Amino acid sequence: MPVLELITSSGFGSLLGMRHALEPDHLAAVSTLVTGERGSYKAALLGACWGLGHTGALIVVGAVLVVLRVEMPARASDLFELGVALMLVGLGLRAIYLAARQGPAGPAHVHHHGGVVHLHAGAPAHVHIGRWTLARRPLLVGAVHGLAGSGALTALVLATLPSTLARLTYMALFGLGSTLGMAALSGLLGWPLARLGQHRAVARALSLAVGCISTILGVAWGYPLVSRLF
Repeated sequence: MPVLELITSSGFGSLLGMRHALEPDHLAAVSTLVTGERGSYKAALLGACWGLGHTGALIVVGAVLVVLRVEMPARASDLFELGVALMLVGLGLRAIYLAARQGPAGPAHVHHHGGVVHLHAGAPAHVHIGRWTLARRPLLVGAVHGLAGSGALTALVLATLPSTLARLTYMALFGLGSTLGMAALSGLLGWPLARLGQHRAVARALSLAVGCISTILGVAWGYPLVSRLF
């Protein structure tokens, strides 16, 4: 494969991945996760975890399709997209529920470190791996989005790139771009949220608004898919 082809596909894939992070369903899903954070750093980490889950699912499924030189069946793609729609509804309803039950001190979350249990401000559930901590919910949300997008991305690379190496490289850089884009966007969202979080009524209203938007978007996106599948 020519070096110029590899460089071109890699750069273009990264840029498209960054733009991909700005799609409405991604923004809605990550916004419901980030509204519980109180700083840019933690919000950026959640965005990066979303991107890692998204990239992992995208590369695993996409690589299998690329190596086999086949496209994802339309029905399977629709089912994955329906999964995203249902997830948006679930995230939205969860955000509405949490906003409704918050007390004057704001959200709280039970947290486990081995046998020690304590209560702290509402950070999302996460998994400890040694000394590393990975956000569980953003990883799962990103993976579902990656499954839904793998079919379209595979169809694109099969139609436009001539070699397997170029296709796999493009997909990997696309995933990296989406991870960086979502981390940067989440970090930017975390800055105003850290200020708004100091006002409990405003934070609760924001969580409620984000939950409603996510729920409406999920229903609007999922309804035609249900009609088509069933």
